[in-house]
Amino acid sequence: MSSQRSRAICVLFVCLIALAAAAQTPTTAPPLMTVIRPVANMYSAATADSDVVSQAIYASKVAVLESKEAWVKVRTPDDYTGWMQVSDLLRPTGDAVYGAGARATLVRVNNLFANIYREADVTKHQPLITVPFETQLEAAAAPNNEERWLDVRLPDGRHGFIQKGDVLQLGKPLTIPEMLALARRFLGLPYTWGGTSSFGYDCSGFVQMLMRQRGIIIPRDADIQAAWSGFVSVERARLEPGDLLYFGSAPDKISHTGMYIGNDQFINATTYQTPVVRIDTLAEPRWTRLLVAARRLKP
Repeated sequence: MSSQRSRAICVLFVCLIALAAAAQTPTTAPPLMTVIRPVANMYSAATADSDVVSQAIYASKVAVLESKEAWVKVRTPDDYTGWMQVSDLLRPTGDAVYGAGARATLVRVNNLFANIYREADVTKHQPLITVPFETQLEAAAAPNNEERWLDVRLPDGRHGFIQKGDVLQLGKPLTIPEMLALARRFLGLPYTWGGTSSFGYDCSGFVQMLMRQRGIIIPRDADIQAAWSGFVSVERARLEPGDLLYFGSAPDKISHTGMYIGNDQFINATTYQTPVVRIDTLAEPRWTRLLVAARRLKP
C-alpha cells in the first residue's frame, strides 16, 4: 500500500470519528431573550432603515441567532427570523426565562389592549405600559374571582397591577364559531405592514393570529401559508367558515389572505379602500379575479 493511500485512509478514518463525535454531542440551544416593548419590530437587516418583516409582542420570547453591535438576529416561536434592536429585549438573569418556570401562573390579555399600573388604581398614575391582545403575563398569585385586580410580575422584575377583566387564564383552543366571533372584535383596527398585534395587523399576521386561537401555528407569510403541508386545497364551491383564502396575480404570486366567514364573505386586514380589518365579499369582481387558492386544515 502506498504512503499516499495510507494517509488518505487515515484522514478518512479521522473524519469519520469526528463526524460520529459531533453526532453524539448535543446541540446547544440558542439563548432566549424577552421582548420588553409593547410591540417590537423585526427588520430584514440590522438597521431601522430596512423594511419591517414582522413583530414580536411584550413578554414573548425570541431565540438569539446572531449579534451585530446594537442588533440581534432572532427567531420567533413560529420559526420566523429577523433583526431586532437589543434595547427592545431583555436577557434573563441566570436560568430564569420569563413565563417559563414550572411554578409560573400565566394569564393572557384577552381584550384588544390592557393597561398595567404601578398600583391597583386607575386614577393615581399613568399606566406603566399598555400591552396588546395575546400578551402573556406571570401572575404573582392565582387569580381570585372576588378581586378586581391581579398582581403580575413583569419581565424586568417589577410588579404591576392589571384589571382582571382584561385577562384570562390560558385555556383550551377555540372552536371555529368561537374563533370567528373573536375575529369580529378586531374590525376597524388599522392595517400595519409586518403587523402581528392588535396595535395593527397585516393580512397574514391577522390570519396567523386567528389560527393560533385554534391552537394551530401556521407559517407567517401568505405565500408560504398557502403552500403549508398542514393544509388541503378547497374548491370555492365547497368553502366553509374558517377556511383560508389566498389572493394574487397567479397561484405562484400570492400577496394577500383572509378567512372565509360564510355567505360569500371573508374577514381580512387589507389596504384596499380603507386600510383596516374589514369584511369583504367574494362577489366583488376584484376579489373574484384575485382569488387563486383556498385552504383548510387537514382532518
